[in-house]
Amino acid sequence: MLIDRFGHHHTTDSAIAVAAFEEATLAIASHRPVGDSLDRALAADPDHVSSWALRSIGSALLARNETITAASNHASTARTALERTGAVSASERALVEAAQLAAGGKLQLAALVLENHVSRQPRDFLAAKAAHAMRFMTGQPERMLAISTQTLPHWQEGDLGYGFLLGCHAFGLEEVGRYKEAEAAGRRAVELEPADAWGRHAVSHVMEMSGRTGEGIAWLNASRPFWPGCNNFRHHLAWHLALFHLERGETDAVLELYDRDVMPAASDDFRDMANAVSLLWRLRQWGIDTGSRWEQLREVALKRHQDMTLVFASLHNLLVLIATGEREASAKLIDRLATLAADQDSEQGKVAREVGLGLAELIAANEAATIASSARIAPRLIQVGGSNAQRDLFMRILLLAASENGSKAALSHLTHLRSAIRNEDRFALRIASSRTIHLERGAA
Repeated sequence: MLIDRFGHHHTTDSAIAVAAFEEATLAIASHRPVGDSLDRALAADPDHVSSWALRSIGSALLARNETITAASNHASTARTALERTGAVSASERALVEAAQLAAGGKLQLAALVLENHVSRQPRDFLAAKAAHAMRFMTGQPERMLAISTQTLPHWQEGDLGYGFLLGCHAFGLEEVGRYKEAEAAGRRAVELEPADAWGRHAVSHVMEMSGRTGEGIAWLNASRPFWPGCNNFRHHLAWHLALFHLERGETDAVLELYDRDVMPAASDDFRDMANAVSLLWRLRQWGIDTGSRWEQLREVALKRHQDMTLVFASLHNLLVLIATGEREASAKLIDRLATLAADQDSEQGKVAREVGLGLAELIAANEAATIASSARIAPRLIQVGGSNAQRDLFMRILLLAASENGSKAALSHLTHLRSAIRNEDRFALRIASSRTIHLERGAA
């Protein structure tokens, strides 16, 4: 039995495999590519249980049909390796069980398995980080915060991984509205771990929600030297920077960031698509010409319009299809959401049933009857996952729809919900200026 420096227990005699797995854990913590490290771990020990399990979880979190298939295959291999080696560590068993659940689309149950393990072994960093990621994807910020709150007392500042765990804590604090605490924790996390992109990210969220645009630009620009080492999370940091410039009306800077850093090349990753779609749609709402940029996203959306792995991704694909005039594909996507909503046993089926389908119908139709449902949809937006900043795209759509349709009660309700989590911004001021605002909201 070997224990790595991040507190994960391994049933293996291969120090090389454990060292490579440590590198993989560090890569995950700092949002850097992880594949090569896992390859080296498995080359040293083909039955290295946690490497197979981690590869499975990583594939599941990519949330596409083919990555779910890969996740299932890796989880099966991890289970076989566990049984063949007689792996006995709680770390390995929890990771394998979580991998199997995540591959089956049960991210909340997978997170619960890891949380239960962390409650008994609070210094297993990887389990805590993976659970945090799953709760983020399923829109459960209180659970994100609970993980770090539970584990941090068992760590000290000098421990490897402490700064990264503190960055997770900062983000959980921010997402539940505890901005002052979040900023302090995030800044300290970055001091301890300059490579902590998640901690930097948490502080940028605080600045956006607090309306501190200039500070946000300075904070993210100061982090640029660390972006090249990141995986595609660097695109997300650039997205945040673009939002600050958009708030100042600096659309040339926004478009430059889009081309250079947000979507520099075509991507099939739903996270990259979310960055690109939400930025272009915001520009569209302000009547800004974005040229042919929607066309780069069109093929991905057409390819993915029947993929219901993640409602969050499906809603962004729908926006692309609407923006590019793909009415038939839009209708098919909504039909698939309706089918998913009828699945009573699926986590994403519940999301589709309670939020996704109604929101998709509103986006596509903007009918008065659908607008009336916004009062029901808006408080549940959190269920689609992501952050407050990401979900603000949908809140803006609901607000504009209510404004354009003269739905005073809905508009008042939505405005109250939005203002509860963020300072008044340029968008809120424009909504407030007229009950009949006519910003273009995406009709093809």
